[in-house]
Amino acid sequence: MTSYSPPRNRMAVALLSLVGLFIALYMLAYALGLTGDVMCGIGDCERVQNSPYSRIGPVPVAGFGVVGYLALLVATFLGIQPGFQNSRWIPVTLLVGCSLGLVFTGYLTYLEAFVIHAWCQWCVASAIIMVLAFLASLPEVRRIGENR
Repeated sequence: MTSYSPPRNRMAVALLSLVGLFIALYMLAYALGLTGDVMCGIGDCERVQNSPYSRIGPVPVAGFGVVGYLALLVATFLGIQPGFQNSRWIPVTLLVGCSLGLVFTGYLTYLEAFVIHAWCQWCVASAIIMVLAFLASLPEVRRIGENR
């Protein structure tokens, strides 16, 4: 019987996605008026969360975070299962998802720094998580070539 050890990078992306999901859910709850003031020990979260850039149309930016982190979490949970060990769509999904998340995070960080002129500790934490998830997804490039 062969022992299967899930790829550590996928487990790292799963853990990071779970933490990011909790942050995004908290920010979404605030945006929907389900909580009081946002708990912010560092920065000016209220200013960031109440800026015109906190929504894309009627959708709070945190809603996109919830969907993105949840998609990464599902993909990584599937990707650590032995049945998906040689799947080509798992590494592609992780790389594309983390890349899109990184680009969107870069845009939001730009807005905080140069347009809103305020920082939200939760947004910064989410940005750090997304950078780490992107870095953890890079070994998937090799898996795409292996699973042709």
